[in-house]
Amino acid sequence: MSRLNVNFDLVRKYNVPGPRYTSYPPATKFTEAVGPEAVRESIRRNNTVPRDLSLYFHLPFCETLCWFCGCTTVITADYSKSATYVEYLGREMAALRPLLHPDRRVVQLHFGGGSPTFCKPDHLRRLGELIHRHFTFAPDIEAGVEVDPRRLTRDHLVALREIGFNRASMGVQDNHPEVQKAVHRIQPLEVTRQAVEWIRETGFTSLNVDLIYGLPHQTPATFARTLDEILELKPDRFAVFSYAHVPWMKPAQKIVEARVLPTPEVKFQLLKLTIEKLGDAGYVYIGMDHFARPDDELAVAQRAGTLQRNFQGYSTRGGADIYAFGMSSISQTPDTYWQNLKDLPAYYAALDAGRMPWARGYVLTEDDRIRREVIMQIMCNLGVDYAAVSARLGVNVREYFARELDSLDDLEADGLLERTASRLRVTDLGRLLVRVIAMRFDAHLPRPTERRHAMTI
Repeated sequence: MSRLNVNFDLVRKYNVPGPRYTSYPPATKFTEAVGPEAVRESIRRNNTVPRDLSLYFHLPFCETLCWFCGCTTVITADYSKSATYVEYLGREMAALRPLLHPDRRVVQLHFGGGSPTFCKPDHLRRLGELIHRHFTFAPDIEAGVEVDPRRLTRDHLVALREIGFNRASMGVQDNHPEVQKAVHRIQPLEVTRQAVEWIRETGFTSLNVDLIYGLPHQTPATFARTLDEILELKPDRFAVFSYAHVPWMKPAQKIVEARVLPTPEVKFQLLKLTIEKLGDAGYVYIGMDHFARPDDELAVAQRAGTLQRNFQGYSTRGGADIYAFGMSSISQTPDTYWQNLKDLPAYYAALDAGRMPWARGYVLTEDDRIRREVIMQIMCNLGVDYAAVSARLGVNVREYFARELDSLDDLEADGLLERTASRLRVTDLGRLLVRVIAMRFDAHLPRPTERRHAMTI
């Protein structure tokens, strides 16, 4: 896929608020009614057999705030805070580990933030020691970490490799100085290049680069230059996110000057440019905002119909349960989601009191589980094979979703999908608006007057 034949009227028609479907139902449905007892019961059910584990650690600290950021962060220049935080992560692991089946192996590990590389290398080594004390890694573990090139040292990467990390993801967002100044993130291209060199020198096997379109002062000409410059670095994956200007949800975004944001028309041109330029460079458009080389695990998994999606984005390790540590982190088992306390003092206080820092969650109904499977098939594998999904779920998908399937006439007429007697298939154009297709199967969408999600483009 390298050329999008689509007019802006069609994009305007379908550019509506919608979930990103890193979970179904989305985190907006979590409730404090699902408290510690419900979580403990879910963990008990989940540990009768040694299922694969995916571990997530939220490292929230950043030295400065990027004004576009929507993450849960703690802004500080006091690096000793990360040493304290690591010890609390160790206490949380020690409290949780006795609840887990002793034979479970970690097949996936992720450090997110904030900026994990805010931590000093020795703090990272200490965290690695604690993780290895409590968990056993599978030989083929996929271990990914988010790094900030602006304050990265080679020793950070050496420490991360010692822990077992083999994948790195770095934020760039945009190389244009005017854009960087407007979002309070100054990162010269030379800094990014140095980080890429170190990542490859230290033995990481995969590199992802994050970009954002829709930032202040961006134009197709300036963003094309950023794309060309990053393509020269030959990353294995790109994540090119749409900037969601939601200052009513993320107060820091009030600093961003709305008057210099690209118009919706220009924003679509930036997306179209990205899809075409990366396609011409040989990257596979996975869907939504992700691109990968044809031999990358994401592209291979999508071709095989085994791609997954979770709170860290697209994933190749289906069937692994996510146990997450740190403030605001979200865990996921087949029937339950739960989230830790979002406030750092409250997170510390819970562990000091001998309590798990679980704040809220959601227990899926049978209908939720069925809808989640269909929505994730659309989001990840770009279609639904009715017979295969019916066999997996134990229901007749065409009958169960008869109303939803009948509602797709407009999407099919506009070229977003194709239907046959045996399957629903997302077209190349539909990859651009795959969230809109998935939303037709969502029983939890908010009312049109209730804005809970960012726009789909």
